[in-house]
Amino acid sequence: MAALMKSGWSKPSTILFASEVPANEKALDFALAQARHFNADLIVFHAYDTLVVASSETSGIRYYDYAAAARIEKQHLEPMAKRIREAGVRCEVVVRPGLPADQILAFAAERKVDRIVMGTHSPGPIGKLLVGSVAEAVLRTAPTPVYIVGPEAVSGAYRDYATRTILCAVSMHEASGLVATFAAELAVQHGARLILQHVIRPQDRAAVLSGRTLDDVEADLTALIEPRLRGKIELQTIVVPGDPTEELLYQSRAQQADLIVLGAQGASAFAAITRHGVVYKTLAQAHCPVITLSPVVLKECGAKVEQHEHEGAEVYMAGVI
Repeated sequence: MAALMKSGWSKPSTILFASEVPANEKALDFALAQARHFNADLIVFHAYDTLVVASSETSGIRYYDYAAAARIEKQHLEPMAKRIREAGVRCEVVVRPGLPADQILAFAAERKVDRIVMGTHSPGPIGKLLVGSVAEAVLRTAPTPVYIVGPEAVSGAYRDYATRTILCAVSMHEASGLVATFAAELAVQHGARLILQHVIRPQDRAAVLSGRTLDDVEADLTALIEPRLRGKIELQTIVVPGDPTEELLYQSRAQQADLIVLGAQGASAFAAITRHGVVYKTLAQAHCPVITLSPVVLKECGAKVEQHEHEGAEVYMAGVI
């Protein structure tokens, strides 16, 4: 399966930065750092759903001026593009009318970008449990890995944006091997330590540990990484019982992770309504960026990723959450 993993996903040559106006400066800094690290092109992409209304000089009839709207949106982004180019990174500015998520996904497929970088925030009165509908739609259906800088992510400036420790959520499901392989490829590219973590939920503990120990399960996690990659990275495995989100966030802080890697399953009906699933809460509360692999990416690599609908339950399986 690892042979189907595109090299550009771990070593991107074209990065799309999905920008708001005004831009999320923290997310931009991470995008710029990645473009410099990989010597990649950086596309600043902005989708707008507001239109400039102009009047015809001759008739006085009001109409929607699409060309004027595009020019104005580009003008807003030019200072950002100038900053990027001054940093020595090749930059292109693209603006399109339409719903942001739809336009980001369409452009990513059209241009075949290697990575999407975007920021997110916590709108609404219930705060940290919301991560934004645009980020949600993109990470669930993108044809490429999505790198998300959440509202609690700490700026990487103090460490010059180096990625030294990567934390990857896994289990023994088929798709988890792909998630782990991707994380290992990232670790090789960054010269980073890789931690594979599997959290056993209380209701699954008896079945998972029947006749086995936590050490046995940790040994199985090591086998997820191909030998060709295992010899190139420092690898650590952690298997603990508990709540997946709480344990993932705890380890990300305890291990001082610079990046979390997750597989993103299509959300259950309950999670989609409440935004209470593992991915939502991790993005909203993680102190470092999170990179996700959508079901589209996993299926392209040959994994069988099924939609699971559980009444009142969140989806969490196989590092696909």
